[in-house]
Amino acid sequence: MSDKKAILKTINEQSIRFIDLWFTDILGGIKSVTLPASRTEHLLENGNHIDGSSLDGNARVAESDMLLRPDLDTFMILPWTKGDELTARFICDVHTPQDEPFIGDPRFALKNATVKAEKNGYSFKTGVEMEFFLFPTDNDRQPLVSPLQDYSGYFDMSEDTALSLRRKMLLHLDAVGICAESSHSEIGYGQHEIDFAYDDALVAADKLMTARVALKTIAQKHDLHCTFMPRPASHMPGSGMHTHQSLHDGTNDENVFVDTNHEYGLSQLAQYFLAGQLNHARAMTAIFAPLVNSYKRLGTSFEAPVYVSWAHVNRAALIRVPSISPGGESHTRLELRCPDPSCNPYLAFAVMLHAGLDGIQQKMELPTPLEESLLMQRRQRLRQIESLPDSLGEALEALRQDDVVLSALGAYISDRFLEAKTQEFDDYNRMVTQWELDHYLTRY
Repeated sequence: MSDKKAILKTINEQSIRFIDLWFTDILGGIKSVTLPASRTEHLLENGNHIDGSSLDGNARVAESDMLLRPDLDTFMILPWTKGDELTARFICDVHTPQDEPFIGDPRFALKNATVKAEKNGYSFKTGVEMEFFLFPTDNDRQPLVSPLQDYSGYFDMSEDTALSLRRKMLLHLDAVGICAESSHSEIGYGQHEIDFAYDDALVAADKLMTARVALKTIAQKHDLHCTFMPRPASHMPGSGMHTHQSLHDGTNDENVFVDTNHEYGLSQLAQYFLAGQLNHARAMTAIFAPLVNSYKRLGTSFEAPVYVSWAHVNRAALIRVPSISPGGESHTRLELRCPDPSCNPYLAFAVMLHAGLDGIQQKMELPTPLEESLLMQRRQRLRQIESLPDSLGEALEALRQDDVVLSALGAYISDRFLEAKTQEFDDYNRMVTQWELDHYLTRY
């Protein structure tokens, strides 16, 4: 709904009482400002002022005043609010006091990337498979890793409570205009996956952020905690956010990755795009796997990639070309398997697109696919294959050295992201863990 009059009419007819303004900080956290619905007309005309330090928690005084401009296309009624608390929501772009787009807004970074694609005649589409855990909570609503919410395995017929809750989640997602193509139980006990429909990258990122709020809210209403932490327990598999992606012709929307004469069904353009992502993979990992905990998923959890490689069948590869049914060539796509659900999707999609476009611009050569299981290869062969970073610190160093990925973020976001994540990694390294106490305290 992008018409101001229609929005105001809906607010009046539906007796909506409040308006939530959502925006995203650099680290991927959703921020919110709530207004009484009576302020909507003023909001649509003038925006709403906020403290800009909320974007990264470390803004300079000169950058403290910012303006939220609601994206009218993102207006929706939040179905988990009722009666006197009935609330509608806008996702907002962050502007400067001069009403110019703020370079520290992650949504603006993705918009910039899509504009770059459009200038080259393409649109960028994505779809994600998002995994998450549901844990019971104690009397203080704190999550309990044990006992678990359910004990279903991979694609099992879930226990009634888990299956019922997933259905409620799908109903609420549908109510906010998010099409979930499927859902199922995952490998870990209490772990679930929801697969989201393909869409333009900006729309997909908006819907993903909305889904995170919806899933957490519905879980909380059932005395559960929904977490997108990459690996919440060492005895459990990690949660990923496999991202499917393709470029489309900006005029007729045809998928430009398709070439039915190629062994893998990939056009030359798709091969360049894939090569570009492989070339920048190590630097992008800091964005795709942004937590210290992310690296306890990569390389250790089931089917989480280790090597910078691509394949068709091999699910250990970083990027996979999924099988396409005869007649379904328009669905040709690349599946990037290292992102996890803690990442900021606006930044993740922006760097994916920049890296792929760099591959096209430079006409990068695509390496040979590695179809055989990398785990079965001899050590000598493994030493010849570039690996993903094995820690947040290593990923941040790779990011610092990659001008293409840094330019996708912009100087403001990249500086603050590196500063915040370096501090996080340093704090982690100074922490004395229970493992160290268990192994060393009485031994030495």
